[in-house]
Amino acid sequence: MNHFLLTGRKALVTGGAQNLGAAIATALTKAGAAVVLGDVNAVAGEAKAAELRADGAQATFVHLDVTDEASWNTAMPQVISALGGLDILVNNAGIEVTSLLIDFDPAALRKMLDVNVVGTSLGIKNAFKAMKPDGAAGKGGAVVNIASVSALIAFPALSGYSGSKSAVDRITRIAAAESGALGYGVRVNCVYPGLIGNPMGPVLLKASPGAI
Repeated sequence: MNHFLLTGRKALVTGGAQNLGAAIATALTKAGAAVVLGDVNAVAGEAKAAELRADGAQATFVHLDVTDEASWNTAMPQVISALGGLDILVNNAGIEVTSLLIDFDPAALRKMLDVNVVGTSLGIKNAFKAMKPDGAAGKGGAVVNIASVSALIAFPALSGYSGSKSAVDRITRIAAAESGALGYGVRVNCVYPGLIGNPMGPVLLKASPGAI
């Protein structure tokens, strides 16, 4: 039996227009899932969705700013309508700012926390609302949050990023406990990628040579 067969599953991938998010969306479609790419980058998102459709997948793009609750309120009905339901959310959208603590920019740190922590939290909130028994999708499902190995290892120049991804780890554990206790029927898990060969990777490696 293929344990990775996802035929009939319906997934939203945040930050799905490019890089890791696009790769996750591609893997989901290859496993048989229908996918919506949620992103602020409409050009890249529409192009990636078209590429996936050309390969025979069911894929579409929805504009989504993960930091904005109003954007979630607009996007989720579109997602559920496009897919005919929703049972997978991959909270992938994130940004990384490298800086030594002595040099950090408070505005840059606040922006990163807004995307990585608030965005992930809003994703969980809206997945729970949609997937729980009386929700718009209402059949339970799974939330997968993308953290980072930097949540577990103290890399120089990554204090803010590491802190934000450590928060994702802790939020994941609490969300899983709440879902179980409240009968939502939604599994919540977290994964911790290492250095990935996308545009963020070389910047991280240059700023923190120990990040391998």
